[in-house]
Amino acid sequence: MNLSPQKRYWKWLLFAAALVVFVAILYYSNLLLTDIANEERNKVELWANAVKHKAELVNSTNKFFDEIKKEEEKRAKQFAQVFQKLNDASTSAEINSYLIEIRENKENNKFPLILASQTGEISCTANETPAVENMRNVSELGAGILNYDSLTLHYDPTDPASYVVIYYKQSQIYTDLKDALDTLQSSFFQEIVANTASLPVIVTNQSKDYVILSGNVDTADYAGRYGLSKVMERMINKDRPIEVELPEYGKCFVFYEESPVLLRLRYFPYIQLFIILVFVVVAYLLFSFARRSEQNRVWVGMSKETAHQLGTPISSLMAWTETLRDSDVDASMVEDIDKDVHRLETIAQRFSKIGSVPELHNENLVEVIQNFTSYLRTRISSKVTIEFAAETYPDIILPINRYLFEWVIENLCKNSVDAMDGNGLITIVITDESRFIHIDVTDTGKGIPQKKQKTIFHPGYTSKSRGWGLGLTLAKRIITEYHKGKLFVKNSVVGKGTTMRISLRRP
Repeated sequence: MNLSPQKRYWKWLLFAAALVVFVAILYYSNLLLTDIANEERNKVELWANAVKHKAELVNSTNKFFDEIKKEEEKRAKQFAQVFQKLNDASTSAEINSYLIEIRENKENNKFPLILASQTGEISCTANETPAVENMRNVSELGAGILNYDSLTLHYDPTDPASYVVIYYKQSQIYTDLKDALDTLQSSFFQEIVANTASLPVIVTNQSKDYVILSGNVDTADYAGRYGLSKVMERMINKDRPIEVELPEYGKCFVFYEESPVLLRLRYFPYIQLFIILVFVVVAYLLFSFARRSEQNRVWVGMSKETAHQLGTPISSLMAWTETLRDSDVDASMVEDIDKDVHRLETIAQRFSKIGSVPELHNENLVEVIQNFTSYLRTRISSKVTIEFAAETYPDIILPINRYLFEWVIENLCKNSVDAMDGNGLITIVITDESRFIHIDVTDTGKGIPQKKQKTIFHPGYTSKSRGWGLGLTLAKRIITEYHKGKLFVKNSVVGKGTTMRISLRRP
């Protein structure tokens, strides 16, 4: 019976199913992320087109205000010329005509105006606030006079030093519209960042060496020319820059990259799969632990029950051997029977100790192996030779459980006998190192293929037509768990033989 290959098939089947699920999730996630990335690109392009149209509107508005400003300056000069003509008028009719023209200009041209003498005394005002109308001298304006443009009028041709000054500024309508334009431009630049939502974005000039503004990007990332180049290179690798015309800057480039939300979505499937994988691994380990614990309980129960059932007949056999000794029976036959009875008692002891922590006692390892091999030689095929040169080794004292350790040697030797088909040589060699004692059991059997040298220790694995595949599993457990050592295949050549090694640490 061989359960191990069936377990491997199920493991590979589960692995293949998990791989298919993993690929399906990645494929669907990639489709979803591609759609989201395209949607973000479309939004940025729509926003860029809106920026272009708004930039054109701002540029047109700037031109319009420039025209208004020129027109108002032209009207201010015309107003000043009327005053000049009034000064040069020779008849009362001309004076009245110019006064009418001044009055009409005053009503139709709504730009603020102050007429002052060369000493700054105010003679009249137009379209000014009540505070300015109550002033007597332009010096009272203080720093506010910087908001006015001025025109100088010489009213007496014979005296160039005599003149009046007209102070004027743009009309209130123009000022209000100009403030609205400034607000529009300010909001325009703010919307360049705001309208990109959560996308990291920078806007550079045409030569790509100056950042006009940025959003959702740390300024330390593009500090210096090389830092800016790295940021642009990173963004270009993900998305193409968008060209846009901006007021006062001309041709500019908008660089952007995926939003943090999209970036997190890209890693989310991997995080999700990692969590699922951790969950599956933990669940598998817990299941395996529970399964092994259940198996151990079954084995322990069977072992203890076997030991219990063997106890009564062994006691009876021991009594019968004593009876035979007292009878007229060949002493050698009684001695052999007694050895087998003690052997059964040893086996019962082994089974009774499974599942409980065995007691370790200092034993002479050479003596234990020598006694067991002497017993085993008479109970295996005569064509099998067991070589163990006990006399060549000094006493090696180690803490072991004699019954369980003999069981391990028995399993290794019997497996070697089966591998040699009852005909061959088994050699046992002890190597004493500074920290470890190695026991090598070598046979001249069939050998073990490389891919099966670890599988042979799995529960249920056996190459025999009749067998449970538990011998090497229990042997490995006895050495690793109870004696804190190692049991492994040291080397094996198919067709030539195998060497199994037991390594025990010195105390």
